[in-house]
Amino acid sequence: MRTKVSFHLKLFISLILFFSLLLLLIGIYYYHDLDKQLYAELGARAQVQSREIAMIPSLIEAVKIQDTAAIAALVSELAERSDASYIVIGDEHGMHLYHSGYPGSIGKSMIGGDNTEVLQGKDSITVRRGGLGISLRSKAPIFDQQHHIIGIVSIGYLKTRIDMLSAGKLINILLMALMLLVALFIFSWWFANTMKKQMFSLEPREIGLLVRQQKALLESIFEGVIAIDKEYRVAEINQAAKSILSLEASSRELRGKLLSSVIKPIAFLQEKTMLAGDTHDEICLFNQVTVIASRVRILLEDKLQGWVISFRDRHEINSLSIQLSQVKRYADNLRILRHEQLNWTATLAGLLHMKRYDEAIHYIEAQSESAQEILDFVSARFCSPTLCGLLLGKFASAREKGVELLFDPACSLTHIPAGLCETGLMSIVGNLLDNAVEATLLRDGEHYPVEVYIVGTPRDMVIEIADQGIGIPPTMRERIFDMGITSKRSGDHGLGLHLVDNYVNRSGGTIEVSTNQPYGTVFTVFIPMKDRARLPAPINPDEFDDATRNF
Repeated sequence: MRTKVSFHLKLFISLILFFSLLLLLIGIYYYHDLDKQLYAELGARAQVQSREIAMIPSLIEAVKIQDTAAIAALVSELAERSDASYIVIGDEHGMHLYHSGYPGSIGKSMIGGDNTEVLQGKDSITVRRGGLGISLRSKAPIFDQQHHIIGIVSIGYLKTRIDMLSAGKLINILLMALMLLVALFIFSWWFANTMKKQMFSLEPREIGLLVRQQKALLESIFEGVIAIDKEYRVAEINQAAKSILSLEASSRELRGKLLSSVIKPIAFLQEKTMLAGDTHDEICLFNQVTVIASRVRILLEDKLQGWVISFRDRHEINSLSIQLSQVKRYADNLRILRHEQLNWTATLAGLLHMKRYDEAIHYIEAQSESAQEILDFVSARFCSPTLCGLLLGKFASAREKGVELLFDPACSLTHIPAGLCETGLMSIVGNLLDNAVEATLLRDGEHYPVEVYIVGTPRDMVIEIADQGIGIPPTMRERIFDMGITSKRSGDHGLGLHLVDNYVNRSGGTIEVSTNQPYGTVFTVFIPMKDRARLPAPINPDEFDDATRNF
């Protein structure tokens, strides 16, 4: 069976081979360049020496009279102090007068064929084969006092010596290259392992498969999903997200774009909010579409890499939510009605059993008159059947708990703001009333009524709910609308005021929270009317069934 080499091992071997070849080419180039520099340096050194020797007065006199003994005595001392391979002195005819490396050449012609230029009064640097072999040599003419050429000075470095110097340099190059190779070996091993960790020990083929699986997974999710990097640019977006946001561009075209160009900026997507932490199931407005969104940070080694935003169209689950809310409200109302009916029936049965018929009739009339009074007031002042049903249900529920809802005589609502749906209105009123009743019940002593004021003006709609309950602690006042923040001691709380705040903000309104006197809290909501949405005509109290009349 053929052994499969991993990508990381292939990467390591490739890096080693590449760096080795690179070092080899650099070494060859550097060696040749060094050899060239060495020849240039030695040639310049030989030229300087030849010029200086040619200018020695005693040498000039000795060459002029061709005193070989004097020349030998003078130049031998110079040859011992010079690093050159040899020093040669010749006459104006190119005959040897002195040779430091080959004494037997005196009186013989200088070989190499490079004397012509020198005898014309010019210096020369050449590589020629001489009596001792191939050498790099520099020649300079010797002039007498009348500036006549009377001889030649030749300083030379044998090629064998130059090669030895080059070999020494080459050894240094090889040692340096070996050290670099070891360092590159270590670097290649570290780089390959780092890549392995970055790729989570996966092969490129496996990474490609994961990418395709991720894409298929994103497209199979019913919710909209958008992944963004830490620069707030879209990294990935699925088809559901494009459908919800009504985006016609392809996913490839959207990648790399700023999130603000895909979704209009809102508080949920502000930099400060996103950096603060993750959030789940928050009602937001994405491109005029109401969605329930969650936001989760992407962390790699405790460093922020981006976010994943998932959301679903709230209207798709709105019908189910409304149905569940209605069922719950109906169940609560039925429970309240049953409880009160049992009490009234027991009282009426007792009066009849005692044969106190007049008191029984009076009791029936009193109960009917009380229920009819609140029914007439609510149905006449509020034209929305949904709002009327909510207020009557909350009135009965509060009365069962021992708290009275006191409606302001000035209450009147014939229009609701265009930016607020009936579901939002029910949520605002219902949650504020629930909080007021619960705060009242939590206060020891007498339970004072919860005051309700709802009015619509041409400019805005005002909802004011005032209680004389336990109030809001000062430490919680700034965070009272945050998810999960509540002053209640038990129960499923911390959501109501958060929903109220969401609906009010989305409709462009404001909420004011103040302290009631002598104690308690006042919530005042202002929502601008703008282009008002007309509700159905005021309902007729006779439309309510008998069970509703018993409120």
